[in-house]
Amino acid sequence: MASQFLPTTLTNSKTTLSFSSSLSSPTPLPWRRISTTPHRRLRQSSAIQSKIREIFMPALSSTMTEGKIVSWVKSEGDVLSKGESVVVVESDKADMDVETFYDGILAAIVVGEGETAPVGAPIGILAETEAEIAEAKAKAATKSSPSSSSSAPAAAAPIPQETSNPAPAISQPPSPPSKAVSDGPRKTVATPYAKKLAKQHKVNIESVVGTGPFGRITAADVEAAAGIAPAAAASNVASAPVTSAPAKAAAAPSAPAPAPAPIPGSSVVAFTTMQSAVAKNMVESLSVPTFRVGYPVTTDALDAFYEKVKKKGVTMTAILAKAAAVALVQHPVVNATCKDGKSFTYNSNINIAVAVAINGGLITPVLQDADKLDLYLLSQKWKELVDKARAKQLQPHEYNSGTFTLSNLGMFGVDRFDAILPPGQGAIMAVGASKPTVLADKDGFFSVKNKMLVNVTADHRIIYGADLAAFLQTFSKVLENPESLTL
Repeated sequence: MASQFLPTTLTNSKTTLSFSSSLSSPTPLPWRRISTTPHRRLRQSSAIQSKIREIFMPALSSTMTEGKIVSWVKSEGDVLSKGESVVVVESDKADMDVETFYDGILAAIVVGEGETAPVGAPIGILAETEAEIAEAKAKAATKSSPSSSSSAPAAAAPIPQETSNPAPAISQPPSPPSKAVSDGPRKTVATPYAKKLAKQHKVNIESVVGTGPFGRITAADVEAAAGIAPAAAASNVASAPVTSAPAKAAAAPSAPAPAPAPIPGSSVVAFTTMQSAVAKNMVESLSVPTFRVGYPVTTDALDAFYEKVKKKGVTMTAILAKAAAVALVQHPVVNATCKDGKSFTYNSNINIAVAVAINGGLITPVLQDADKLDLYLLSQKWKELVDKARAKQLQPHEYNSGTFTLSNLGMFGVDRFDAILPPGQGAIMAVGASKPTVLADKDGFFSVKNKMLVNVTADHRIIYGADLAAFLQTFSKVLENPESLTL
């Protein structure tokens, strides 16, 4: 299905997207004969031109499940032109301007500033003429009413409401459109996550009846078609033995239910969209079996080389990224990824993602084809990415295309640490600070050399200890002869 959100070029350091979906009734074909009086023909022509379009929350990245409205650039009643920015949406990694793909009037705002909505949910209504504004506002009211009515059962039973099948049945308005989607020749409309589930479980999405707004197919619809029991049902089954257990056993799980009283003077702060995405990724990484290998690297030559090239704008991060890319060329398995647990992929590109702490979260801008770029060009590219990351203006491919991640806390004096493996990658390198270390040679003579400890966390399903040890040896040799990075 062709996407309703069309990316455009980068303008004023912000990514823009176009969106809108028609909600009007199917119009008669232009060649259909209308054998009526002139008066009735005029009324028919008016009906053909009437269009009310729904503005959906766009999917700004492959991992985005919901978005937050940062601000509405336009207000209700404003006349819009095709290609004009309408709203600023905060995704899990960046803020993006979203522009309309149609001319019209912003008749109603469904989701206000500061509020969140799932991907594919309506956030506004676009009318074609002033005569349709009243009808558009009525549609906006129907959009907000089901969500408010569904909040009541959610409060009564928060666990089963979100994933159980009876939830769509309670909300009556979406039911008729879902049948229309399955019976009519219209295009199948589904959320990105629903499409992903359908592919995983080999479900023909064309045959699934959607229960979302205007027949949109949701993840719950696909799970139901695949015969997958909802998580809530599983939790109910699991809770059955607990109820039949002795009173002491039943008291144990109920003890943590009441939250501890907050410390006087403390405050609770909700996660930002970016923090929620980071938390989700960290939890997801726990499902991957990992192991860690540490390796000391002598940095006397590296320190001298850095002092010489930093005057030309070269950063230590760029040097480490370039050295890692050169080593990955010789050890491609460390650059591989395993996503399904049944096979792994040798990535054709070496894209080094580097962790950067920004206000309100963590992001990993990606140095694409780091092995092919000149060291000086790589440093320039890195500075541009950092500036865009701190302004929250990275494009999706600039933060979600990494094949290997580098995290450097050496600049803060940290001598060693372990990093958590990002989902979808094979390894992440944690670099500590370079510090003077007393060493003894084979003849028993002592000397002082600068050393830094490098720890790598890797996916043990595809990378083994010998693979990682060989990679670290190559990485160490590159840094001990850093002049080779400028060749």
